[in-house]
Order: sequence, then C-alpha cells, then structure tokens
Amino acid sequence: MTDEAQWRYALSFTSGGLLAREGEVVAAIYLASRDWQTARARVMEDNRLQARTNSSLTRVVRETIQRLAALDDDEIELLVESSPTEQHHLMWAAACRRYALIGDFAEEVLRERFLLMTPTLGVDDFDRFITGKSLWHPELDEAKPSTRQRLRQALFQMLREAGLRTDAGNIIPAVISERVAEMLDRRTPSDLRFFPTTTPFTLSGNQVQR
Repeated sequence: MTDEAQWRYALSFTSGGLLAREGEVVAAIYLASRDWQTARARVMEDNRLQARTNSSLTRVVRETIQRLAALDDDEIELLVESSPTEQHHLMWAAACRRYALIGDFAEEVLRERFLLMTPTLGVDDFDRFITGKSLWHPELDEAKPSTRQRLRQALFQMLREAGLRTDAGNIIPAVISERVAEMLDRRTPSDLRFFPTTTPFTLSGNQVQR
C-alpha cells in the first residue's frame, strides 16, 4: 500500500469558491488575538461576513478559518495588506494546502499542462484525474456523479476567481509577486508547484526551473 492510499481526500469544498473576501476579513480579525477560537467568536457575534442566515454564516466561517489556518502568520499578515491578486494567490495556496485533492490537481494537471504548453483545462482533464486517483482513493469511487460534478464546479470556480483559468477553459499564467513567491517558496516542496508559472523554485536546496 502506498502512503497516498493510507489517507482519504477531504471533499468538503463544494461551496464558497475561493473565499478571498472572507479570508481578508477573518484574517484581519484573527491578527488582533492570534487565536482562531476568539476570531471565530467575533466574526459570528458581529456577522462580519454579512451572511443572510446563521447556518450559512457558521458554514462559511468554518470553511474560511480551516483554509486560513493552513497559512503561516506572516502569510496571513501579508494577506491583509496585499493587493487583490496577491490575496487570490495566497487563498489558492491555502485551498491547495487544506485540500490534498485540490493541491494534487493543481500540481499534476494544471501546472503540468501549462509546462507542456497545453493551453486548456477542461472537464475531461478533471474526470481523468479523478479516475486515476480512484485507484488509491475509494472515497472517490463511492462519490455520486452529482458529487463529482459539484467538486469539479467548485474547483473550476476557485481557479477562475484565482485568475488561473477562464470560463472558456484557457489556462492563465500566474504572475506572482516577488513577496508572495518568496513566502510560497519557503515550504518544502515549494508551493509554487500549485501555479501555472515558469517562476523558478527551490526543491531540497536546489533551484528548479520547469
């Protein structure tokens, strides 16, 4: 059994999109205390996300905090003060860290197709990826067709909001700012692998240009 076969994909990202606006709001509140429980209580109490119902507020706050918690505090600080494009890139990285399925798709399909100069990313590419991963992840085989469709729609929505794919399916090269690239490149392996970019990154101490 491979290491990959020993864990299950989390599939709870089917609503909310990239959550960039929500991420900026919650991140700013978190930085006041550096405590997620305190931040959650403040967001819920004041309805800082302006949700229509308490149930939707609870769901969005939970999802936003889970993604932000995948970022380091210095990345969260940058998220609050950064430009919209930088925020979108940081929230895309957060989603890739929080959900291994998204991260694997970003690295193995999105980035690879970009590097191979294949300019489009469509439904068939997602379906082939899911079929391949099903060999190690029975939870994907068990998922209903409607669930797979919602996963694809949510993932493509995130890609569009992150500025990495058009509605027509064209891959958009990521122009990552120097400070965001530096932060993403601190991790091992580099989180620049989640983006369609030719920005060189380090891997095990060696610079990689792909």
